[in-house]
Amino acid sequence: MNNQDYTVRNAKPSEFEEIGKLMVLVYSQLDGFPKISEQPEYYKMLANVGALTKKPEAELLVAVSDEGKIGGCVVYFGDMQYYGSGGTATQEKNASGFRLLAVDPSMRGNGLGKLLTIECINKARDKKQPQMVIHTTMAMQTAWKMYEKLGFKRSEDLDFMQGKLPVFGFRLMF
Repeated sequence: MNNQDYTVRNAKPSEFEEIGKLMVLVYSQLDGFPKISEQPEYYKMLANVGALTKKPEAELLVAVSDEGKIGGCVVYFGDMQYYGSGGTATQEKNASGFRLLAVDPSMRGNGLGKLLTIECINKARDKKQPQMVIHTTMAMQTAWKMYEKLGFKRSEDLDFMQGKLPVFGFRLMF
């Protein structure tokens, strides 16, 4: 199984609960990432990730196999004011962003994270945005390396603290 067997599309409301469970599973297993007991509101947001699609220009994207299995997901924001992070990212003008990239642990290493990231980049380019803004943490080193290979550069002005967790900003300029 590889990413050629997957298609990226907008999630259907009937899939939101399954996607929320995948998000909670993925983020709760990250080594060094706060646990559910430490940041219950964050995990509540993950479980209810479908609610983010109510925000203007927000899309919950899924990588789906030909058999309909969801292998990964991400939330794309066409307008940063709805991004919902800490720090200054929501004040960025003429920018798109994405958050909450998650790949099913059984599907890691097949390029689904990259497939979802490239879909977000293409959406930003189609919108004629000059930049894309994202965040990651030390617990997400695999994603961090992928972002850098795709051309994202560290942007310390976007950094913030989520409780006791340092969150690091990145930009991709088009």
